[in-house]
Amino acid sequence: MRPVSVSSSPSDAAARPLLSHSSLNRGSGRRKRLVSGKGSSGEFNSSIASHRMLSLRAPAPVLRRRLLSISSPSPGRIAILFDIDGTLCDSDPIHFCAFRELLQQIGFNDGVPITEEFYSANISGGHNDDLARSLFPDMDHEKALQFMDDKEAFFRKLAPGQLKAVDGLHDLCRWIEDRNLKRAAVTNAPRANAELMLSLLGLTDFFPVLVIGSECERAKPFPDPYLKVLELIGASPDHTFIFEDSASGIRAGVAAGMPVVALTTRNPGKALSDAGASLLINDFQDPKLLSVLEELKPVTENGQV
Repeated sequence: MRPVSVSSSPSDAAARPLLSHSSLNRGSGRRKRLVSGKGSSGEFNSSIASHRMLSLRAPAPVLRRRLLSISSPSPGRIAILFDIDGTLCDSDPIHFCAFRELLQQIGFNDGVPITEEFYSANISGGHNDDLARSLFPDMDHEKALQFMDDKEAFFRKLAPGQLKAVDGLHDLCRWIEDRNLKRAAVTNAPRANAELMLSLLGLTDFFPVLVIGSECERAKPFPDPYLKVLELIGASPDHTFIFEDSASGIRAGVAAGMPVVALTTRNPGKALSDAGASLLINDFQDPKLLSVLEELKPVTENGQV
């Protein structure tokens, strides 16, 4: 079976029925303080301050305008949304290995292993239902979906020994937590994968809400997951921005009316910019991100927003 390119345009697959979205640790009462990772929010604040006087390229106009709007007096509270795969953690190498091995086992591409370039262009960030149709157009759809389920189970087997947080993640999370900013995780990953990754990263208690693409009527690149999470956490798109790493996720965020900061974890920066990213960063320690967070300082001091 030869590979078929996955279109970067929104899927035309039939919409799935809307299912309920559950919060992590429902009924657990007050969330625990984030304890994983090293350093402190004070150190992160110092890093932000140290970049204040640096001559940096200003954030893209859309993001800067949104930050100025966020910083102006408003009854709304700032919210920051996160994708999971490739954003909180560099999970793509694990997904790539799982896809490569299982696709080779079934004779995909005449048994020739897929390349990282093929994975990045055709698989990364895609929703499993769409990938099943695109990768296996001649296969019975239920059988194709079973392949995807097997691949996700293989990923969960590999992840505990390999999953690593993106640099600076835990410092950023403490900075957000200290200011009591609204936050949520929004992903196309299956719920079992998402909950495992958050657990391995020590972030289960940090995110009060987790939205799964397949539990919405339409997954990313449609805006439905991001629109749903705004409703669940009571946030306005005018006071929210998103961290993403894939073109699919960026298109979803932009379509939902929010600026997106894109991590160039694995995907080409040009593809992320073309999808509509307002700012590209290498990781959560990137000076460009610290400059952006400095813009928010007037409304995040001492938790006042």
